[in-house]
Amino acid sequence: MNSPATTTAALAVELTPTQVRGLKLAKDGDLHPQGEKKWTHLNAQVTYARSDRFKERPIKVKFATTATVDQLREYGLIRELDDSAPAGETAHGITMAGKMWLLTHK
Repeated sequence: MNSPATTTAALAVELTPTQVRGLKLAKDGDLHPQGEKKWTHLNAQVTYARSDRFKERPIKVKFATTATVDQLREYGLIRELDDSAPAGETAHGITMAGKMWLLTHK
């Protein structure tokens, strides 16, 4: 469990726009390794959204890089869901500190 000092330190950290996007992606669902140093949701695929009346345009799969995931894990904003597996092979989920950071900053 996070102590109040750890949570306060996580809230005080400044994130880059790339890290913010990775944190928001983790908020939407658990991040799983997909190879090529990319992390995204399990079974993510291209979807199609109606942007106007007659055309459907593809919405690409959003992903975070391994470097971004590692930095967010160091700050305590995301955590490994399976402690027994190596960090690069297990899913990651957002922590309460990560949710609080998003509430206070974005």
